[in-house]
Amino acid sequence: MSGAPVTPGPRGHGRLRYPLVLGCLVAALAVAVVAGLALGSVRIGPGEVVAALTGRAAPSPYRTIVLDVRLPRVLLGAIVGAGLAVVGTVLQALVRNKLADPFLLGISSGASTGAVAVLVLGIGGGVTTTVAMPAAAFAGSLVALALVYSLARRGGAMTGGRLVLAGVTVSYILSALTTLLLVVAARPEQFQEALYWTLGGLGSARWGTLVLPGVVLLAGTALLMTLARPLDLLLVGEEGASVLGLNAGAFRAAVFVVASLVTGVMVAASGAVGFIGLLVPHAARAVVGAGHRGLLPVAALGGAVVLVVADLAARTVAAPQDVPVGVLTALIGGPFFLWLMRRRPEGAPA
Repeated sequence: MSGAPVTPGPRGHGRLRYPLVLGCLVAALAVAVVAGLALGSVRIGPGEVVAALTGRAAPSPYRTIVLDVRLPRVLLGAIVGAGLAVVGTVLQALVRNKLADPFLLGISSGASTGAVAVLVLGIGGGVTTTVAMPAAAFAGSLVALALVYSLARRGGAMTGGRLVLAGVTVSYILSALTTLLLVVAARPEQFQEALYWTLGGLGSARWGTLVLPGVVLLAGTALLMTLARPLDLLLVGEEGASVLGLNAGAFRAAVFVVASLVTGVMVAASGAVGFIGLLVPHAARAVVGAGHRGLLPVAALGGAVVLVVADLAARTVAAPQDVPVGVLTALIGGPFFLWLMRRRPEGAPA
């Protein structure tokens, strides 16, 4: 596959630097979480936030806001951000292209179509939000990825140009299908809520909605961590990986399924939040290098920090209005994508 592949590159971290990076990210995430709990339409002091978290606060409206309203939302933001960043990192290795991202490749759009179909058609009854929506989102993301992969691959080869073109095309088609479902099938009172969901938002977070995304994030990331070496082998090229004993086709197909599952569950929980899987892997790779054993944890923490901060901005920039967080990530990620395109070598595809 041609294009501007993700290459292994030098390991940019030493024994001391890598723990320092992890420590800084954990500290940044802690600060972002406390800020996310303290700021909003009602401002709460950091001391009251800490007291509520440690169980020392007496029952009060502030305690209820912190524990029952904002904490589930902040945790869901951290989970979804981490999941999308991990998936973006893996996709960029699988297709050896820095432009790969669940949003740009149409995977998020496929997940949205599946989830909206369940939402507006009422499939699943009482288990809609816990089982049917994530299952439909997973199926939609898998179908979208299969379509993009088959369209982009011609004669056994896949170029970056065809990949991005196929991803954008499939994304547009599925987005149009999602809109058609909303217009035709949704009841008027459902339309606004469903439309807001498709723009990406964390406002529906409750304690009960955290379980499945949290389990899938932990299990998916742990599984992908065990595959760090094969992912590294793919970076040197499919032929080189085969020489080193990797069945690249079967491995890629299996990891695509895992990536689709993680994306589908995250999208079912939050709607389509774009560009986290594009922005964060680039930043993480610049700091710790391209080796996936070190890269995946950094990407996960970085994604968590970015989405928690983005959601905080979404709740405060136009308060008391709650701006869909997917709108903010698109406003940041779109220019970043254009910048990446301009940095590509002259004559390179995509």
